[in-house]
Amino acid sequence: MSSNIVPKAESYCGYVAIIGRPNVGKSTLLNHVLRQKLSITSRKPQTTRHNLLGVDTERAFQAIYLDTPGIHDDVKRAINRYMVKKATSILVDVDLVAMVLDRDKWTAHDDLVLQHIKRAGKPTFAIINKIDLIQDKADLLPVIDRLAKMQLFDEVIPVSALKREGLDVFRKQVFAMLPAHSHLFPPDQLTDKSERFLVGEIIREKLMRSLGDELPHRTGVVIEAFKQRDDLVEIQADIYVERNGQKRIVIGARGEKLKRMGSEARKDIEQLLGCKVMLHLWVKVKAGWTDSRVELSRMGYD
Repeated sequence: MSSNIVPKAESYCGYVAIIGRPNVGKSTLLNHVLRQKLSITSRKPQTTRHNLLGVDTERAFQAIYLDTPGIHDDVKRAINRYMVKKATSILVDVDLVAMVLDRDKWTAHDDLVLQHIKRAGKPTFAIINKIDLIQDKADLLPVIDRLAKMQLFDEVIPVSALKREGLDVFRKQVFAMLPAHSHLFPPDQLTDKSERFLVGEIIREKLMRSLGDELPHRTGVVIEAFKQRDDLVEIQADIYVERNGQKRIVIGARGEKLKRMGSEARKDIEQLLGCKVMLHLWVKVKAGWTDSRVELSRMGYD
């Protein structure tokens, strides 16, 4: 850590919520802060469906980040209500909130996020993301000034998560806000999620990136089998959609689309597990699963 923070206690540790509306770059921020891909990403909103914990430990400091689904007001389906509840419920228990913004593009969904932050009453940073897309950096000044005048944010930090600009400043400020507390995770632990969970997320990322705008939000992934034999892991994953027409789209002509997604997923899974992987993908139809609490629970949305 390139900072001049001098620890006054033996260790500092705390939880940091990364929140914001959909598609502002929360998962990209977490991945680049950790310097390792943990959260899946795509250009489509609502890619993140679960709270994902990522641990950043350096010397006396341990920041435990929680990447959250995007907060939005379209909660007609059970899965959308699940995502918003997951994002907002953690605000009660964290030590610090990082609200991620997309440059100067303030929307009604940002207002909604702000309401939840105000109710939580926790120290909060405003993170102005994607500054690499701003041609004239002087255009940032009125944005920073407007956020500062809200008198809600302890720090306003411009960053480009994708380009790693400003992340050293962000980490330094986060570490400076952590309470004195013993570390909760070993220094080399990155997350509390299982390999099965991360494998399912990798597969879902390939679906999000390969399919159209609407269909990915009607797909879910369940890892049905995860067997390790010597230096080979055999995985069976079921991909759920809501209609037969969606199943045909996911599989593609002569199965080419499913085969391509499977090949891309297998490579990432092998990198994650550090061994050879045999991946079997099956596409199944479960009508209305995104609006059924029972089916959501069965698929791991608890």
